[in-house]
Amino acid sequence: MNTRRIAIFGATGSIGVNTLDVIEQLGGRDAFEITALTGNANVDALARKAIDHGAKMAVTADETRYAALKEALSGSPVMPAAGESGLSEAAQMNNDMVMAAIVGTAGLKPTLEAARAGADIALANKECLVSAGPLFMDAIAAGGGKMIPVDSEHSAVFQVFEENQRRALERVIITASGGPFRTKSLEEMRHVDAATARAHPNWSMGLKISIDSASMFNKALEMIEAMHLFTLRPDQVEVIVHPQSIIHSMVGYADGSVLAQLGTPDMRTAIGYALAYPGRPALSVERLDFAKLSRLDFEAPDETRFPALRLARVAMDRGRLQGAVLNGAKEVALEAFIAGRCGFLEMADITEKVMDDLSHLPAANGIDDIFAADREARRQAAALVTG
Repeated sequence: MNTRRIAIFGATGSIGVNTLDVIEQLGGRDAFEITALTGNANVDALARKAIDHGAKMAVTADETRYAALKEALSGSPVMPAAGESGLSEAAQMNNDMVMAAIVGTAGLKPTLEAARAGADIALANKECLVSAGPLFMDAIAAGGGKMIPVDSEHSAVFQVFEENQRRALERVIITASGGPFRTKSLEEMRHVDAATARAHPNWSMGLKISIDSASMFNKALEMIEAMHLFTLRPDQVEVIVHPQSIIHSMVGYADGSVLAQLGTPDMRTAIGYALAYPGRPALSVERLDFAKLSRLDFEAPDETRFPALRLARVAMDRGRLQGAVLNGAKEVALEAFIAGRCGFLEMADITEKVMDDLSHLPAANGIDDIFAADREARRQAAALVTG
């Protein structure tokens, strides 16, 4: 079997760590040549992973941590690099695949470069398509690679999306667990804090993504992602609350059929599918035991308690730079909520106000327009928080 050359952007985060685990399950160095691992401030962990997995290069996005990374790699054959130039070099190392798991807008430039260079993109960064969907889909087409989603919901759609039946496609149904506040009243939600919001009932995730799940902002971003990833109209994207997180998403067709992908909540399933595509690899994940499933529940999402879903529809309908604005404003509001400077429900209020104020922005001509919209959205959101 030919080895695949892969770079892992965001190697010290949960997606990166699980990707390395899956690579070992799929044959390790006999199956994959790791060209580069990237991280941010945790250079000790980055260096250990690079050495242990035989990476050619390790890149810290934080230029001030270059000396520390170089020291941690001393005596090993792994080449250190840092900053935007280091990420750019990693993106262009003749990769067969790039795992795009850098959190936030920091992942946009290197992932876009990797797509233009022709690598398959295993996409775990929501902001790429939310903020710059048309740019990324154009880059994938120009580079000749594939975009393979790693989020469990989009991976599920990808697995049951019959491209040769596109004319029969009616809808894509993204499932949502409902998070920790699924049954909370609007009044109760006004007074929750970050510690309460991060307690996800099904998934073990980081602080920010857990709170995004609690507010359903993560689902709002996934709606926008799905529209770009699968070339859908906004009205073809639906959300259904499914508390058990067993059905990860569904695709509905014109004959009334609905195809679904099911599995236990484990991100390694989607990662493994992306790394082995179009094959299905053997993975040591928990098997779904239908005899133990007492029930599978579904309910319509409440956009009054979870207004992020409505804002996603506004962004999809308006188009242009509204995705970038939504994401930038939401990020500032999220930070403010974590710091105790705004309430849980105020995150959506702040985001909506910024989206309305910047609804006049035209479509992006390039990545610089995306960053400019992001900066202005963050500036306006910060002013609303302090004001």
